Amino acid sequence: MATIKLGGNNVETAGNLPKVGDTAPDFNLTAQDLSSKKLSDYKGSRVVMNIFPSIDTNVCATSVRKFNEKATGLKNTKVLCISKDLPFAQKRFVSDEEINNVTNLSDYRDGNFGKNYGVEMTNGALQGLHSRAVVVLDENGKVIHSQQVPDIGEEPDYLSALKPLL
Repeated sequence: MATIKLGGNNVETAGNLPKVGDTAPDFNLTAQDLSSKKLSDYKGSRVVMNIFPSIDTNVCATSVRKFNEKATGLKNTKVLCISKDLPFAQKRFVSDEEINNVTNLSDYRDGNFGKNYGVEMTNGALQGLHSRAVVVLDENGKVIHSQQVPDIGEEPDYLSALKPLL
């Protein structure tokens, strides 16, 4: 498990992020149209997973905006923004913000993504939601970057996340 901060308090996660060199675990997440998406749906593409607690918080929304902006120049790369928000809230956000370079996916149905990727917070005010993290995969689903953000109130390190893709 990882220990992170939320409002100055320690919060633990269900496990640890996959490490660089690991094969990323498969997932079954829900798209905005309520269809199921698996990691294998993105095979052959590089994948940036922007993982966060809720699209309706300032730092989470900022990370979606920034990855949307930076995704425009990345070849053969899909940016997945993953939270436990309902697909309806995710759809509302991207529509209101005119965001079109990222794919929002929800772990609301069974929460297995949060457990398998070690990002589900097991205590604290946001217990049950995902911690803030970024996992980047190559075309074969191997982890080439992994960051557990140490404080929920901080943005991820965008440059470090995208550097392996440049």
